[in-house]
Amino acid sequence: MTAYDPQNIFAKILRGEFPCYKVYENDHVFAFLDIMPRSPGHTLVIPKAPARNILDISAEDFAHVARGARTIAHAAMRAFKAEGIVVQQFSEPAAGQVVYHLHMHVMPRFDGVALLPPQSRKEDPAVLESHAAQLIAALQAG
Repeated sequence: MTAYDPQNIFAKILRGEFPCYKVYENDHVFAFLDIMPRSPGHTLVIPKAPARNILDISAEDFAHVARGARTIAHAAMRAFKAEGIVVQQFSEPAAGQVVYHLHMHVMPRFDGVALLPPQSRKEDPAVLESHAAQLIAALQAG
């Protein structure tokens, strides 16, 4: 398996070298909006530990990511009045992984509304700011 590249875009986001729409952070994980969302509120949850994907992350670090995804899922249900949640994680190119820092997609879902295709449309920054504010408010409300 290929080694972790500390110059990947998510590592740069973690170091503050690249901007993002942050919605959540604790000692172990960082969560921010996908700028090419497949649904409103599409959030990425990443470990602070360097890990290419699920195949090289420690079980403990992955558990933190899973807990972070669960936290975001609950907030997204409230923030967007969603009817369901999709949580996805892709490992390696054959599975569809594009950025090689482990991440879990948390996507609010609605009956009868299809997900947009991956990486198909960059969202307007004002919409992303609004969605981030909605998620942050839902997280703070508990």
